[in-house]
Amino acid sequence: MSMSPQQAGAEKKYRTVTALQRRLNAVVRRLPGQILLETTGRVSGLPRRTPVGGRRVGDDFWLVSEFGERSQYVRNIRADPRVRVRLRGRWHHGTAHLLPDDDPLPRLNSLAVRAMGTGTGLLTVRVELGREAGR
Repeated sequence: MSMSPQQAGAEKKYRTVTALQRRLNAVVRRLPGQILLETTGRVSGLPRRTPVGGRRVGDDFWLVSEFGERSQYVRNIRADPRVRVRLRGRWHHGTAHLLPDDDPLPRLNSLAVRAMGTGTGLLTVRVELGREAGR
């Protein structure tokens, strides 16, 4: 089955951005002020840290996955929703919830999500801080 020109363009952008992010994330996650989301690798069982943008609202941390279900951290959350979020240098345990029915556009506060995402497949993620599933 062939792709439409729009689908082919989105796929090319996805491959380009994810390759760039792999290289940048290795550096960015070492920055002290960067927000990190730590998931458990669904295959390896090892901690996986991903720099993210988002906002804390009360006891919840909200973020938007620019590639939705294709993001590796989203796949890890599906396998194990127990996560940690590093905010202002401090780690917080929590439980992540994928919200496919939520409209992420009002939450799009990150220029990076707008620039690097394909505009389709955005996925809202809510992390209940201080509460872990299964613990």
